[in-house]
Amino acid sequence: MKIASWNVNSLNVRLPHLEQWLRDAQPDVVGIQETKLADDKFPDAVLAGLGYRSVFSGQKTYNGVAILARDRAIDDVQVGIPGFDDEQKRVIAATVGDVRVVNLYVVNGQDVGTDKYAYKLRWLDAVHDWLAAELAAHPRLVVLGDFNIAPDERDVHDPAVWNDAHILTSTAERAALQRLQALGLHDAFRLHHDAAGIFSWWDYRQAAFRRDMGLRIDLTLVSDALRPHAIEAGIDREPRTWERPSDHAPAWVTLGA
Repeated sequence: MKIASWNVNSLNVRLPHLEQWLRDAQPDVVGIQETKLADDKFPDAVLAGLGYRSVFSGQKTYNGVAILARDRAIDDVQVGIPGFDDEQKRVIAATVGDVRVVNLYVVNGQDVGTDKYAYKLRWLDAVHDWLAAELAAHPRLVVLGDFNIAPDERDVHDPAVWNDAHILTSTAERAALQRLQALGLHDAFRLHHDAAGIFSWWDYRQAAFRRDMGLRIDLTLVSDALRPHAIEAGIDREPRTWERPSDHAPAWVTLGA
């Protein structure tokens, strides 16, 4: 089972890219972030034509998440973090086959010390408590998404800039991610790649993609039970080269028998 995560940064704009990538990469399950579509505008019929069932939770202009599954049922859907009052559409979970998939569009946080930064840390605390329960109920768990946190210095193009006091790399944000992983979740990419300088996001400004000034903030985390089955993982840079691309590239993991 190939499971992927992609922040498409507007499904209305990037639907042709998603269609092409689904045909080319043929993932079995995809978590999408930043659909930026109300639910009545979601292109589920188009995706069904490509063989993908869809579940989604969206809002106009901002946020929005979805899970797609090819030729498989999507069951036991959960929207939002239970017990956490939040109008922003950032979380969806579902069971596909014998794997529980949690798709997160983590809060950006704007800047260290702001109200949005405090909200990000509260949000991550709520996710932690929920995922603890999810793991107890679903040992075969994949948590994926745009985490808006680069795990360590290998995951940023310039550690002097992206440091302990900077948004997306601050001490508190990285500690929150490490706390999630301490539940028994493993960065699938790092199970297979130790090298620095492999990124999943590049700003639209300053010719960042051409200069490879990026961050790795799109993650696929696998549970203890799935770690031995995570046989491959990577980031597909190709869609970032297309015309009018998302600023993110798909991150993926393949689970073997």
